[in-house]
Amino acid sequence: MGTRVVAVAIITLLITGSTIGGAAAKDRRSESDGGSAIGAVIGATVGAGLLLFGVPVFLGALGFTGAGIAAGSVAAKMMSAAAIANGGGVAAGSTVAVLQSIGAAGLSAGAKVALGSAGAATGALLSK
Repeated sequence: MGTRVVAVAIITLLITGSTIGGAAAKDRRSESDGGSAIGAVIGATVGAGLLLFGVPVFLGALGFTGAGIAAGSVAAKMMSAAAIANGGGVAAGSTVAVLQSIGAAGLSAGAKVALGSAGAATGALLSK
């Protein structure tokens, strides 16, 4: 239960930070043309941070942990449904298996680059 509280607190802080950053970027943009570059940098930073740190926290809150799938969690319900659908086992490469792998071992370097890039691009676009 404590992990979920921490996860919600971190996600709330990230969202609050992105809102404040976006408002500051809009204020600067209205003052001069140079504000759009600052806003894009802020948006890109917040977007990358949200995905790079938010995804593992979110997966942990769902119940995909380093120690395995947490009992009574959303992840446990997903695993149960996958096992029933596959005749008693969870198929390798399935959504549940991939999410548990990320929860246990973390994101690979390639996944971090992809998430960071996607988050930065999205954040920069949304800051305009």
